[in-house]
Order: sequence, then structure tokens, then C-alpha cells
Amino acid sequence: MALRARAALLQIDPVRDADEYNVLLHLEGEIGPLESDRLATVLRESDDPAKHALLRRLENLGVLEWDVWARGQASAEDVVDAHPRATVVDLGGFREPQEAKVAALAVLDHLWATREQREPMLIVIDEAHNLCRPDPETDVEAALTERIVQIAAEGRKYGLWLVLSTQRPSKVHVNALSQCDNLALMRMSSPRDLAELGDVFGYAPADLLAASPHFLQGQALFAGGFVPEASVVQVAARWTHEGGSDVAVPL
Repeated sequence: MALRARAALLQIDPVRDADEYNVLLHLEGEIGPLESDRLATVLRESDDPAKHALLRRLENLGVLEWDVWARGQASAEDVVDAHPRATVVDLGGFREPQEAKVAALAVLDHLWATREQREPMLIVIDEAHNLCRPDPETDVEAALTERIVQIAAEGRKYGLWLVLSTQRPSKVHVNALSQCDNLALMRMSSPRDLAELGDVFGYAPADLLAASPHFLQGQALFAGGFVPEASVVQVAARWTHEGGSDVAVPL
């Protein structure tokens, strides 16, 4: 992870926690990348009180035991760097909610750090309201939201294109939404979300937005630069087999 992301994860401020931040700043240069158990040993055997303080912070937060770490195996960044046609980063199933956000932050930070390679990439963030909140509560959430907003605003000139998918647009940071040049809106019944969409996406006609609570399955409002004019479309049936379905609940 980038230094700033590591500091956010450990809630270390470069001024308030100057000694621990300085250890974090120089640690990898001194001893190289280490797996979590070896890192704990190196910090514990040091005579530096700041390293002992950093170890206590790591242990108190429990991050050394997280499942998200590569632990010597190929990382998510390694997979992305191999440039497969598609990479799916599954953020579900972690024991700690922060792990999913740390994984997302690590990948997005890596894509931004290597942006000068100008490797065209479409980044699709499903359930975007979980990763790009308007009111982040932790340092990791704040860093993640800031990075997504930055990619939305500046990524296109580096070949980084962004798609945000969400059922709750009012729960997505407005600075990310406002950078979206296109809107695909399916059925939505929340008056608050519709009102915010009308404010953010001025190119979407108010009458078509107002009609969205009455859309049938497969109907959507397309507006923006990818259509000649805003219109309601009917999505055709998919050509490939559709896996997955709703969970059956017996009455």
C-alpha cells in the first residue's frame, strides 16, 4: 500500500504521531517488505521506542491478522498489472468491514500511481455508495472517496474511465457524481434520489426522471454524451446464459 494509505489505515497523523509516522516512512527502506509475522518480530526486537509504539498500534487494531494481505502470494496489483481482459475484485466475505475498503484503496491507488503508462482501463465500481461516501467516517474511507473523486475528475486523460453503479445515488459523494458525463437510470422510487439526480445531471429531462418510478423491467433512461438525445430505452434480453437469481423464500 502507498504510505498515505498505510497511515490512514493505522490512524497515524504525520504531525500528531510524528515518531510512528517516521518509522512507517523509513521502515520498508530499512528492512524491505515483510510478511506480518516477520514484521512483528522485527519491530519487537528493535531498541527504538517508536517501533514498539507502532507494533502496539498494529496489534491493538488487529490488522496483522487480517485475511486481505497477500502474505507473499500474488497481490491484486500484480493481477491488474498482468493486463487480463477483465479483473473482478471481490470485496465480500472479509471478517472486518475495513478490509474491503483497504483492498479497494490499494488497487485504486496503484492504478493512479501507474497512470502515466496510459493503459486504457474501464473501472466499474458496483455498490458505489459503499466506497465513495459523502460523509466518510474513517481515514481509510476519506482516502478512498478522495481517490475515486480524483479518478472521476482527472482519470480520462490517462485512459482511466469510471463507471459508478448504485441503487442509492444520494449516498455517493456529489463530487464523483458530478463528473459523470452519462446517466443510465433504471426504476427508482426514492424522491430524494430523483431530486438529487435532477440537480446533478442537468442534461436529464425532469419529465423523464419523474417517469422512472413507473419503469417496467428492462426499461432505463439514457442521457448524456453517449446518446443523441435523452430517451427511455428497453434493454433487450441477454444473449448469454444468466446465472444467479433471487433467493426463494417460501411463504
